[in-house]
Amino acid sequence: MPEPEPERPKLKVAIVGAGIAGLTAGIALKNHPGIDVQIYERASKLQEIGASIALGPNGLRTLDRLGIQNALDESIAFRNTKTRLPHIYRHYKTNDVVLAQKHLGQVDDRHLTSRYYRAHLQQALLEHIDPAQLHLGKAFKSVVFDNPSRRLVITFTDDTTATADVLLGSDGIHSPIRQQFVPSSGTKWTGWVTFRSVFPISHVSHIPDLPDEASHFHGPDRTLFQGRLGKGLFTVVGSYQSDPDAPDAPYHDAKWNSVGDTKVLREYYKDWSPLVRAIVDAVPDTRIYPNAAAHGLDTWVLLKGRVTLAGDAAHAHGGAFAAGGSLAIDDAWAFAASILHVYPTNATTLPSEADIERALRVYERTRKPHTDRVQSTVHEGNKARIGSIGKTVTDEELKARIIRFSGDKDWIHEHDVQAAFQDALAKETRSLQRSSLGVILHLVLSKIWLSMGLYPLLDQVMKDPPDLAHYVLRYQQAKWKKDGEK
Repeated sequence: MPEPEPERPKLKVAIVGAGIAGLTAGIALKNHPGIDVQIYERASKLQEIGASIALGPNGLRTLDRLGIQNALDESIAFRNTKTRLPHIYRHYKTNDVVLAQKHLGQVDDRHLTSRYYRAHLQQALLEHIDPAQLHLGKAFKSVVFDNPSRRLVITFTDDTTATADVLLGSDGIHSPIRQQFVPSSGTKWTGWVTFRSVFPISHVSHIPDLPDEASHFHGPDRTLFQGRLGKGLFTVVGSYQSDPDAPDAPYHDAKWNSVGDTKVLREYYKDWSPLVRAIVDAVPDTRIYPNAAAHGLDTWVLLKGRVTLAGDAAHAHGGAFAAGGSLAIDDAWAFAASILHVYPTNATTLPSEADIERALRVYERTRKPHTDRVQSTVHEGNKARIGSIGKTVTDEELKARIIRFSGDKDWIHEHDVQAAFQDALAKETRSLQRSSLGVILHLVLSKIWLSMGLYPLLDQVMKDPPDLAHYVLRYQQAKWKKDGEK
């Protein structure tokens, strides 16, 4: 009787954080027979917070590409199907439409900007995860590289450990993983506070002229978003800008997801249009979310090329443009695609340490330029809002601000992560070609310089990296020097 074949060694991928980025990354890698994915979540029970979330065409296309069809179902995703407009911006007094964004080109109905109750979206993702891969009550403490085993050792706050070849930190805006490697990357309150509410649509169905489609109402120093969600729910999100450096700023010390006061919410919108006031008056309860942001990172490739970040852990921009969810989903896809690039499903051997680092470099090259631009745009908008606090704003100035800050954002919502990935691969190929050519030139020119007796120059060049332009210049200098000695 033949002996059973030994179990195939697997690449161990640890994901810390079971939010949108972490779950999507786990799904994207789950069908590889040579990859063992384990997801670690600090919460003892999965309970998504944050109320509502929007996904743009980019994130929805990625979910579709990964086969997560249940997340696109209209039972949980509300779309502006009548107008097909992703975002509608209205004047706070007149309700007039100031800006109506349009989708770029032809967009499939399933990929129209969609709004969810966060818990519904998270549950849709969880249905694709093997429960045995998900470990709750595992709050990250530290990670080190163990030389003898050539693996990462992850320690949790309960003093248990896990080993992995690769670690993806998708542990949120206050990421302990990010802060282990970049202690200066702590978050700072932006002065932007949101009041989020989700409730049955029956609370507002009696309101005359209630917009059929999701709308943003904008005033001089605050906004209000209202719209339907899946499964008969409705959301209201009020936002207010204050000076984050003012010691008496409202909600300066507020806690994330703390209980809010509907009386305060109504006071904030008492001078707005009758429609807005009616919507706010119908809100049964609300919760407070003070927005925070962190500066961009120099690199996402950490700890000997074995650790990287995704979602808010990588680019904590503070929330804007309803972009965070799709950014996280595209991060997850790009991370998985980069791993699969160096370790395809038909591979017979595990990727080398150099291959793993190369994968994380490709991932970084795919995503970081885009998310850096998003962060920069959001931070500029925050500065502009803070700078206008206390100033009188005319209607024309308000309209111009809405168009300037919220218009022309196709580059965010229609971003093609697949094209960016292919571009990153092309750049990697060109870089490898230049490096290989440089090595060849290095060997050839070294022999020439030795024959010319230019030992000091050769010794200096040997210490420099192989670069084509560098060697051409050095060769010309050597030739001039030799000619001058004749």
